[in-house]
Amino acid sequence: MALSKQDDTANVVLPGEEPKDGLRCLTPPVQSKTSTGRTLNEKEMEKLTGDQTLVSDFKQMKLEKEAQKNWDLFYKRNTTNFFKDRHWTTREFEELKVCLEFEAQKLVLLEAGCGVGNCIFPLLEEDLNIFVYACDFSPRAVEFVKQHSLYCAERCSAFQCDLTKDDLRGNIPVGCVDVATLIFVLSAIHPDKMQQALDNIYRVLKPGGIILFRDYGLYDHAMMRFKAGNKLGENFYVRQDGTRSYFFSKELLADLFRGAGFESVTNEYVLRETVNKKEGLCVPRVFLQSKFRRPDQLQGS
Repeated sequence: MALSKQDDTANVVLPGEEPKDGLRCLTPPVQSKTSTGRTLNEKEMEKLTGDQTLVSDFKQMKLEKEAQKNWDLFYKRNTTNFFKDRHWTTREFEELKVCLEFEAQKLVLLEAGCGVGNCIFPLLEEDLNIFVYACDFSPRAVEFVKQHSLYCAERCSAFQCDLTKDDLRGNIPVGCVDVATLIFVLSAIHPDKMQQALDNIYRVLKPGGIILFRDYGLYDHAMMRFKAGNKLGENFYVRQDGTRSYFFSKELLADLFRGAGFESVTNEYVLRETVNKKEGLCVPRVFLQSKFRRPDQLQGS
């Protein structure tokens, strides 16, 4: 937050989920959830410890300054064709199914980092009793959302937003959101600014509201494929197109959310192994899938 737009060997993710999808699997992945992450072999450990050279400060400042432009260019190249719709979200997060069970219960959802709507439109199509606030860093992505056939102002409000500095309360009433999603979004934000993004979402969540999180985990295959010259900092890398990706440990993630006032509900690694028999490849994926809750008692914003 895998590119058909360029030959970027670091961009390897599974179809239908994460941004930046490179490898396509020929057999279904085997998935398990665990409290412990992936253990590196000796060769992998040597590779990581040997890659200590960081991208220059000048280039890093340029990447931060041009972050929005780089994502906008990504959507210009790929339009709405790059990502598959995320039909798996209701399977993994039961909070998104509540309205299917109780007809009179209306769910207010915030998708922070909505892209072109691959998560929200399957939800809107399946459940008529839901309202979605959707925002993205890229103005072009937001326009694609508004052009979708399922978009209507009665059920969805899409707007451009930099989560690290644009106050969500300018578009969303305080404390009105039941559930917010951060799906392969936080990893694209500079680590120094992640806390601001979480603080921002906290303000619009109801007391008791939930953030549903899924993103890259430490030692994911995509992280291990980055070549020398792409490292920005610890567990933080830049892709060939200028977009960036951070790879989380569950401990660091828990600290980030705790610092923003959230309580941890679940926080675990998802380990997936995808085998491409034709190419002779075994791809170990590591994600973090978590839920964090705003306390019931209203805290200062």
